[in-house]
Amino acid sequence: MAEQFDVTIIGAGPGGYVAAIRAAQVGLKTAIIEKDKDLGGTCLLRGCIPTKELLHSAHVYELISHPDEFGVSVEGFKLNFPQVMTRKNKVVAKLAGGVGYLMKKHKITVFKGHGKLEGKGRVSVTDAAGKVQEVATKNVIIATGSAPRLLPGMEVKSNRIVTSDELLDFDHVPKSMIVLGAGAVGVEFASVFKRFGSDVTVVELLPRVVPIEDEETSAELQKAFRKRGINVMTSTRFESAKVNKDDVEITFTGADGKQGTLKAETLLVAVGRRPYTDGLGLENTRVEVDRGYIRIDEFMRTAEPNVYAIGDVVPTPWLAHVASKEGCVAAEHIAGRNPRPINYNLVPNCTYCEPEIGSVGLTEQKAKEKGYQVKVGKFPFSALGKAIILGETEGFVKVVTDAKHDEVLGVHIIGPHATDLLAEACVAMGLEATAEELGHIMHAHPTLSEAVMEAAEAVHGMATSI
Repeated sequence: MAEQFDVTIIGAGPGGYVAAIRAAQVGLKTAIIEKDKDLGGTCLLRGCIPTKELLHSAHVYELISHPDEFGVSVEGFKLNFPQVMTRKNKVVAKLAGGVGYLMKKHKITVFKGHGKLEGKGRVSVTDAAGKVQEVATKNVIIATGSAPRLLPGMEVKSNRIVTSDELLDFDHVPKSMIVLGAGAVGVEFASVFKRFGSDVTVVELLPRVVPIEDEETSAELQKAFRKRGINVMTSTRFESAKVNKDDVEITFTGADGKQGTLKAETLLVAVGRRPYTDGLGLENTRVEVDRGYIRIDEFMRTAEPNVYAIGDVVPTPWLAHVASKEGCVAAEHIAGRNPRPINYNLVPNCTYCEPEIGSVGLTEQKAKEKGYQVKVGKFPFSALGKAIILGETEGFVKVVTDAKHDEVLGVHIIGPHATDLLAEACVAMGLEATAEELGHIMHAHPTLSEAVMEAAEAVHGMATSI
């Protein structure tokens, strides 16, 4: 009789491999299917991890570029971009190997190939050579992630029109770059390649950069980009792109309604991603798909019994840490553990541009739209000792509260190590802290985290450093 698994996960990204590990931890016989040669998914192989490695290399290069401020003299340094990419590949390979080790440690069976639902209790795996094998399983978790989205009529052209996937494999720094889209991917790559020496222009259809963030955060980032020499064009509609021998030329309609053109060596298309559900066999199931997304309930169950879905294929925030938590919920529900559903109001958003952005909860505008009487506290990094020591004084911490009960509704950070500082805000909001309680907690001095305390104190006009 063929081996049967309690659960089989299709996709080994941060949602899939975490779901597999949690399933094994709670006693389920587990298998995972991955079409890539390595485990880790988009986040590890072509997204979060390699991008952040490039950002760190760019930060180091920029720091070395003006060391005199810190009393250090450096001569004869230069950017070795091939070595930057080599280090990026080493980091990715090490972490991918780590995921493979975790599969072995937890006795999770790994199938390499394309997974497809074939009917109740059956999943097929087609490997690179076209060989098909069938996997018997009581439950399935779909965790196939997403892929970069191109605009209609547009296609990737070598070194001219690219998505983040292709850009992560470049062997040189483009002299000039147009970044289409000012979301997290767009502003992160704009930060990287500007510091590496590219002439960068960001084109965004909406009225502001990082449009999901608080309006003051957007304004601060745009100001910081302008200071760095990154040209930002908001309220600008992309019309078309023409690839020439030595460049790509785009036509756009500006905020004034007039058309114009821009040329650059490379056009990065960073307008979003699409759920990857190609060839999964969903049409043969009761799984409901709405605008490309798989519908699920609070336990990640689809309309097909014993089939779950997590991560970028479902209509929840497209973030690795969200997918991982969803994977845990699905695995624990399959095991009968009655897991706590995810509170999507407390999802941390992190953008690793320069300066960094971290946020959780409601923006000031969203809080007002929901009917709260809003009270806000802000504290600038320019008034903080540790930020001055680091030479990174741009930005602020902003705490949004309900004036009636003093509950913290949202925290928005733009500045040094914002993505790390955000964790404190997540814990505070998870415990339904008030601004008074958050401000009362003693913070070590001198640290960047003091800015969170001071912003909470500022809600009541009690910040001591401004």
